[in-house]
Amino acid sequence: MRAAAAAAAAGLLGAAAAAAAKLALGPRPLRGGAAAGGWLDVLLRGGCFGLVFACNAVMWTVFAKALRLSTSSAAASVTTTASNFISSAILGKLLFGETWTLLWWVGLAVTLGGLVLLHTTAPQAAQLLPEEKEK
Repeated sequence: MRAAAAAAAAGLLGAAAAAAAKLALGPRPLRGGAAAGGWLDVLLRGGCFGLVFACNAVMWTVFAKALRLSTSSAAASVTTTASNFISSAILGKLLFGETWTLLWWVGLAVTLGGLVLLHTTAPQAAQLLPEEKEK
């Protein structure tokens, strides 16, 4: 369970880095930037740009921990991807007013279904070919 939590945290951090990049490089001035002669906008964008690097650095550290704790690199990768997908959608809605389409909900359902299957199936032992069993 700790591996899944680390993988989910890595996905959230990746989404936070993407949101910070969108804020840093977006066309609109950040709140209060125009009122302060543009300097506040520059400072806020610089802070967001720094957050991109900080979130990515921590994300890779946490993802490496998830890989180390997980019994399967596929499980850690899929969990991170699903977490990133969901976190990106939530941050997009909160920060940028983005909308969720029917296709997005279908994609989410398929992703979560695959995640449930991946985490609930028992790992199978490697099967040997009949010739290898005789050796």
